[in-house]
Amino acid sequence: MPDCTGQIFKIQRYAIHDGPGIRTTIFLQGCPLTCWWCHNPESQAMPQASQPCHDGPIPSKPSITEPPLTVSAHRIIQEIEKDLIFFDESGGGVTFSGGEPLVQHKFLMTLLNKCREREIHTAVDTSGHAPWPVMEKIAGTADLILFDIKPISRDLHTRTTGVSNQTILNNLENLKLLHGGRADIRLRLPLIPDITDTRENIDACLDFLLNLTIFRKMDILPFHKAGEAKYDGLGMKNQMAEARPIDQEKIESIKKLFERNGFNVSIGG
Repeated sequence: MPDCTGQIFKIQRYAIHDGPGIRTTIFLQGCPLTCWWCHNPESQAMPQASQPCHDGPIPSKPSITEPPLTVSAHRIIQEIEKDLIFFDESGGGVTFSGGEPLVQHKFLMTLLNKCREREIHTAVDTSGHAPWPVMEKIAGTADLILFDIKPISRDLHTRTTGVSNQTILNNLENLKLLHGGRADIRLRLPLIPDITDTRENIDACLDFLLNLTIFRKMDILPFHKAGEAKYDGLGMKNQMAEARPIDQEKIESIKKLFERNGFNVSIGG
C-alpha cells in the first residue's frame, strides 16, 4: 500500500474559477480560520492522524458528514492526470484549496513538485495564515498564489474569522521580496455584507495594499449563500444566515474604486 500523506474532503473537476483555464480543484482538509461566510465549513476540522489509507474511487459528491479521505500523493496525481487533455486545451491546471491547504504543507509541497515534474500549472488558494517559511516555500514552488484579503481591522478579523490577521498581512507584505520568483500573486477580496464591503474596510485595504505591497491583480468575490445548507447538516451556527447578497451597483462601484487606484480587477475568479 502506498504511503498515505494527506487528507482531502473533495475533488472538483471542470472548474472555471480559481485560476486560468479549466481546472481540477483539490480540497485539502483543515483550516485555522472559522470565517463566518465560509462555504466549506466541513473543511474546518483539522486533519486526524493514523486514518486508514483510501486508494479506491474518490466520490464526486461526498457527504459533508463523512470523514475526510486519507490519500497518497500518488493517488491524487492519478486523479489530476485524468484531466490533462482539458488542461492542455484550455491553459488550465490544478488548484489546491481547502480549508487552508498550507495546514498540510508537506503534503502540498509533494503534490506541487509532482505537478511541476509533469509541467502541470498549479495554483494555491490560501488565507495566508501560515508561518512565513511555509508561505515562502509554497510561493517559490507554485505557479500562482490566490491570496485572500479579509477584514483589515485586526479586531474585526479576529471576531469574524477566529484569528488575528497579523501573520496574514505580514506574509502578504513579505511576498513582495519574492517578486520575480516562480509564483504569480493574485489578490482575492471576499465582499461580505457589513464586514469587508464597508467604506472603512475598503479604504483600509487600499491603504495597506498601495503602501506595503506591489500586487495589483485582484478578484472581487461577492458574498453568496451557496453553502448555507451545510451549516444545518453539520449542526453549526450560521453567522451569516440573515445576510443578503450585495447590490450589483455597489459591487461595481468598489471595482471601479480599485481600478482608479491602479488595480486590474475582475468580479469572480
